Amino acid sequence: MYLDYFGLKEAPFRITPNTEYWYAGGQRGEMLAALLYAIGQGEGIVKVVGEVGSGKTMLCRKLAAQLPDSVDSVYLGNPTLPPDDMLAAILADLGVDTPESGRQARLAQLNTTLLARHTAGRRVVVFVEEAQGIALDNLEFLRLLTNLETATDKLLQIVLFGQPEFDALLADPRIRQLKDRITLSLNLSPLTESEVAAYLRARLAVAGYRGPDLFAPALIARMTRLSRGLSRRINVLADKTLLAAYAGQTHTLTPAHLEAAAGDAEMQPFQRQPATRRLRLAWLSAGLAAALGLLAFVAWQAPSPSASLPSPPPSQTARPSATPAPPDVVDLARQTRRWLVTAAPDTHVIQLASAKEAAQAAVLLNSLSAATPQPVRVLHGLSRGAPAWMILAGEFPDRETAMAALRTLAAPPGSTPFLRTVGKMRTVVLPTG
Repeated sequence: MYLDYFGLKEAPFRITPNTEYWYAGGQRGEMLAALLYAIGQGEGIVKVVGEVGSGKTMLCRKLAAQLPDSVDSVYLGNPTLPPDDMLAAILADLGVDTPESGRQARLAQLNTTLLARHTAGRRVVVFVEEAQGIALDNLEFLRLLTNLETATDKLLQIVLFGQPEFDALLADPRIRQLKDRITLSLNLSPLTESEVAAYLRARLAVAGYRGPDLFAPALIARMTRLSRGLSRRINVLADKTLLAAYAGQTHTLTPAHLEAAAGDAEMQPFQRQPATRRLRLAWLSAGLAAALGLLAFVAWQAPSPSASLPSPPPSQTARPSATPAPPDVVDLARQTRRWLVTAAPDTHVIQLASAKEAAQAAVLLNSLSAATPQPVRVLHGLSRGAPAWMILAGEFPDRETAMAALRTLAAPPGSTPFLRTVGKMRTVVLPTG
């Protein structure tokens, strides 16, 4: 990996939101201050809209970390939860382990819990991500939750994070009452070219880099166009560009490195050049990835006569196929999130293992045996209060069937498989894109 090569203590461009890498430029710092002020006032509903990959989840986590000690936060990462499950998830986050049966009973239970917090001088704010995916009826239910109040104060405040489609959803006259309750609307705009440069420098500095600027102005200009100023795309491009330079054993990042990175990330049509000027990315073996604890390593076919790797024969125009491509953990997590919407709540699965990073989850997936119950899924959610990538196996209609499969299962090294249900998993799922 390129960490030691560039003098880094850790990977600077992971796409998993980590508040240590918070970037206050691009008006993010001002938005954070505005959100903290709005929550401090305790009135109305707050809305934050931004494109996919613009940094909404990072802003949400930074906001939760910056809240005063007197404010308790509840996180709803799954917008498809029906109202009863939504109430159960909120109650669980507030420490109520056993929700009442029925919506009215749960509403009364929530009101009692909120009143107790209010009496103790505490307030509660609910963060809702992926708001563009919430059904109109559920949005209206969220609005009704803000009716829980004392004679002078609201007991619950809601902050909605969504993609631009959420604004179109709010234009529906059937939820005009909710729209009227929104007292603060913020828009996460893409980063400009100068902000992209500052963003790259800031993340590299946090990761321990102390050398001269790695990304030249020309590279930053091109990266801004390719990424459209979206932080997640910037992270992907920057990471792959560093991998490319490392594989070529150079500390000088070139436009060719960036273009090959963009082609590998499918951010533009990759125009193949003549064989003597061709750069190509290929995954190395899964064993190397496992040893390094990382998902991928980029191998380069250098364009100059001094390259250590020979050029492929002219007839070989396809990407090398000797090594299987690593699994797309993020895509598997998205598929799991969609499956959770329709699966029966009492459906059981076996959780085989979990990892803090998607790269580590990919290594775990590659290590599964052929006897692993199918289908194999990845759940991106909260595990013991922290984000994790969890490997799930099988799909069983009841606990007895799942237990029978669990007894015959060989546990992966260092892990203890256990059963989970769809109903419980719905309350901890996190967005992946």
